[in-house]
Amino acid sequence: MFANVLIVCHANVCRSPAAEMLFKARQGAQGAAPSIAFHSAGIRAMNGQRMDPLMQRLLAERGVASGPHHSRRLDRQLVRSADLVLVSERAQVSEVEALDPASRGKVFPLGKWEDVSDVTDPHGGEESAYRESLVLIEHLVMGWLKKIC
Repeated sequence: MFANVLIVCHANVCRSPAAEMLFKARQGAQGAAPSIAFHSAGIRAMNGQRMDPLMQRLLAERGVASGPHHSRRLDRQLVRSADLVLVSERAQVSEVEALDPASRGKVFPLGKWEDVSDVTDPHGGEESAYRESLVLIEHLVMGWLKKIC
């Protein structure tokens, strides 16, 4: 059983906080009480940045409150305290494992069950790219929830 899941992207302002919020909002969907703590961080994040406002708005459209989010940079302690680490891009698996070699075996792409290599980063792009990314993230989150809840 997983008690602590960490979601990782590049800057922790768009994809990983969106996935974090979706995991939190959807984990009780099957009627079970929420029992897993979900967190997010960014491999190159600058601590304290707010979540991308467009992604916040799109989450709100889906009924997901994003709350106050402040980015944080991924560090070894965050990786070690997680039971499962989900990354937005396949290449990030090796970056996380390089930060903490003991993490091998608990770091997986968010798209693992769908054979999706990467969740494209929409940050700074067109709204359509954000929407496409969010639809994919929600689909992948729901797949993981079926596996871990």
